[in-house]
Amino acid sequence: MKFTTLAAAMTLLAAPAFAESHMTATDTAMAAPTGDAAAGEEQFNKQCVACHVVQDPATDEVLAGRNAKVGPNLYGTMGHQAGAVEGYNFGDSLKAWGEAGGTLTEENFVAYVQDPTGFLREVLDDKRARGKMAYQVRDEAQAHDLFAFLSTFGGEDDAATDGGEAPAATN
Repeated sequence: MKFTTLAAAMTLLAAPAFAESHMTATDTAMAAPTGDAAAGEEQFNKQCVACHVVQDPATDEVLAGRNAKVGPNLYGTMGHQAGAVEGYNFGDSLKAWGEAGGTLTEENFVAYVQDPTGFLREVLDDKRARGKMAYQVRDEAQAHDLFAFLSTFGGEDDAATDGGEAPAATN
């Protein structure tokens, strides 16, 4: 009886440490972004507006960018399933990753925008995978700032439930 009680107590004491070291991508997605949203807005206006817009689907109000439609509307996408914006024709590789549970956590977003094709090849373990986004954010800090900025637009209440695995960000 004493051994069982001791084993149970040790298990309970170890649980918080184990849980912390094995955070899921969902936990990461819900964590506060590490970048600077104001700097991200500046970068968005320099790097992203040619292809993307942030438009509230409920009101059709453009919150950031112009009416660009080359890339998907980025409203409410951070922390959610990748390749799932309705009305946009995503590439097969990004759709496959999203359907497999891939979400736009900060880690995934930063790695993706720095090397879209390389990221997809790694997470899908498929050397033929390709990203449709040709532009690459060269500076990792700017990618974190962009994530922080885009995280301010919608979607906070219904975070994704499965994050998929991401490779380490590349420079």
